[in-house]
Amino acid sequence: MSDTAFTARVRHAEPVMGTVVSFDVPVAARHDGSLDAAVRWLHWVDRVFSPFRPDSDVSQLADGEVTVDGCAPEMAEVIEACAFVRELSGGYFTASPWGRFDPSGYVKGWAVERAADILSAAGSASHLVNGGGDVQCAGGRPAAPGGGPAPAPPWRVGIADPLRRGRLALVVEARDCGVATSGTAERGAHIVNPRTGQAAAGLASVTMTGPSLALADAFATAAFAMGADLARDWTETLDGYEAYAITETGETWQTSGFAARIARD
Repeated sequence: MSDTAFTARVRHAEPVMGTVVSFDVPVAARHDGSLDAAVRWLHWVDRVFSPFRPDSDVSQLADGEVTVDGCAPEMAEVIEACAFVRELSGGYFTASPWGRFDPSGYVKGWAVERAADILSAAGSASHLVNGGGDVQCAGGRPAAPGGGPAPAPPWRVGIADPLRRGRLALVVEARDCGVATSGTAERGAHIVNPRTGQAAAGLASVTMTGPSLALADAFATAAFAMGADLARDWTETLDGYEAYAITETGETWQTSGFAARIARD
């Protein structure tokens, strides 16, 4: 088989869930239907979990029109996961920000991670799914044809600078993991501190890396809600996850293991 057969790729961008989810997948994912299946999954999640659709399960549950038993089975799974992160974060993560049920702080990362799992289940060992800057990747980047037996290089994930529009704060190297950022760069001040009921203050962005994008996304949201001092101590306790933060004044800090994730060139 030729090198081209091994390395042919498909890139696809899908507007869904209020953002654009982009895929970098082997060409086989187009032919075996797994790319289409991953896209269909994301649109299903949007229909069921969007707080902006009055007919979604989330909206109907928030309005008291249905119970959890009347929702898609995945609703109970999401509620249980949100409760776990709420407890782990001392209440700084909540599925009811601003006083209304809305598990979006978990759902986007969970949906993107599950889309990546669909590709893996079909046999892909090298792909990246990027949902508005929150990334789940498998394996490493495809090597150039004729590159030999050396392992594939890691994926490179840019982290937006929340204080300088259009600039990157840094680039993270990722392999078989999730990278999630919560902050003001894309959506402005939208994360609530549940302790005060006000918009979270002190941090401009928090990036988390770890095996699960669903958890990395929720952890980043919780850390952002905490503010700089509490978040720094809390993220250091998360086994298998690392954090990088930018404060509102432009200062930065990172957990002890994050340096190994930063691209050096």
